[in-house]
Amino acid sequence: MTLTLQSAAALLGEHDLLREIITPDRWTDFASTVSDSDVPFAHITYDSKQIKPRTLMCCKGNFKAEYLTDADGHGMAAYVAEHDYSGVTRAPGLIVNDATKALSLLAQAFYDYPERELRLIGVTGTKGKTTTSYFTHAIINAMSGNKCALFSSVDNCVDGVHYVESDLTTPESLDAARMMREAVDSGMRYLVMEVSSQAYKVNRVYGLTFDAAAFLNISPDHISPIEHPSFEDYLHCKRQIVRNTRALVLGVPGAYAGLVAEDAMIANVPVTTFSIDEPTADVTARPIDDEHTAFMFTQGQPIGELSLALEGDFNYANACAALALAQLVGIDIHDPRALQSMADVRIAGRMEETTDPRSDTVAIVDYAHNYASVNALLDFVTRKYGARRPRITLLTGSAGDKAIDRRKEIIEAAQDRVQRIVLTTEDTNTEDPMAIAEQMLGHVTNPDVDASIIIDRAAAVEDVVAEAREHDGFDVLLLIGKGDERWIKMHNKHVPYEGDSSIIRRLFG
Repeated sequence: MTLTLQSAAALLGEHDLLREIITPDRWTDFASTVSDSDVPFAHITYDSKQIKPRTLMCCKGNFKAEYLTDADGHGMAAYVAEHDYSGVTRAPGLIVNDATKALSLLAQAFYDYPERELRLIGVTGTKGKTTTSYFTHAIINAMSGNKCALFSSVDNCVDGVHYVESDLTTPESLDAARMMREAVDSGMRYLVMEVSSQAYKVNRVYGLTFDAAAFLNISPDHISPIEHPSFEDYLHCKRQIVRNTRALVLGVPGAYAGLVAEDAMIANVPVTTFSIDEPTADVTARPIDDEHTAFMFTQGQPIGELSLALEGDFNYANACAALALAQLVGIDIHDPRALQSMADVRIAGRMEETTDPRSDTVAIVDYAHNYASVNALLDFVTRKYGARRPRITLLTGSAGDKAIDRRKEIIEAAQDRVQRIVLTTEDTNTEDPMAIAEQMLGHVTNPDVDASIIIDRAAAVEDVVAEAREHDGFDVLLLIGKGDERWIKMHNKHVPYEGDSSIIRRLFG
């Protein structure tokens, strides 16, 4: 589709978003009366620094009029905004009720609706989104000849083979539409994408309908003044995926799973359940040995046995969800290739376990960053290493400017199950890392826990390794929150950082 001022106005009008069109000499409802309204836009952006000739500029978020001061000189053809900016530009303005919804619709149109040429699979939940997405991607790639794209919080892949580090769990709607077009042009037929609660709150996936979507689980997270003001709001945003999919995969038993099932019933969306605990679920997995190193998967009848490179019972639950999703988009999950495609899936910085050759120490690097994921990680350590009575050290921080409750919840999940807590810097953004660490330290109420602050994260990693080597017994080091990331976000910038995984490899090498 060629996007012009006329077609943009018509599209926004169809969705009851257009208020009026403002030009330098008049306000109008008729785009056809505006000069050059039938000339196609050459570019679309939400970043005023990227304006070039024939650009449609979307003004969203904390946009300021001064950002458009030089827009006319750079060739801006029109703008979309919730406010009138005719005081700083002579370009026509499409004034809308919601700029984020408008951007999503216009982006899809500008890139000629690439989502219509893909089987879309969405994955949401408090924990497990990335792993489930990777498993689903692996299954579909194995069964389709690498025809599956991936949008995740770790990497994006638009050609089925090559991966580029991502910045957001769910891309901005414009970036998603552009990458979908790249995926289609690269021959992709499927797309697996993580869908965050923020994606629905700020309309990054507005207008998209998934062919299949998974609601894995839910527990309190992302609650702060700048994310979700309450758990109710967080859950409400997560639940939006139900009414925007043609088929739902649901984890059972689970908190609020009944409510999500009711949502699906009201929306007339069929539900496939999965579980490692509930034998009556549609897709299940059960351990076949006491060590839980392999599971038998079933869907009415046995699918097969599988041992995952990614350890932890919760990852077998994620694998169940992935199988269910793949089947809903036409994949034969009873073909042995489907199940075995997940066997060697690894995700940098996810349950990344390394043994120190110089001491009786195991380090596990993981992205765990909230109560649920920290608790699950400690459950895994207890199951695998509990008989050896390890001394467990947790190295953690917490993100700034969001999810303030995590600072208390991480401590609550860990303090009665570990012997040492080292608080350090995570993605503090505009907040003082020491203030965050001190706040977390204040939540430590167990007098038997050795809790301290080492703000420099690299120094903190080196310290816990050195301390473990001095200890006579068996040590497990849990380095959480950053995974394999080679940066720390401070003041809206990525500051280079060696990375937890890299430091461990260097020290253990």
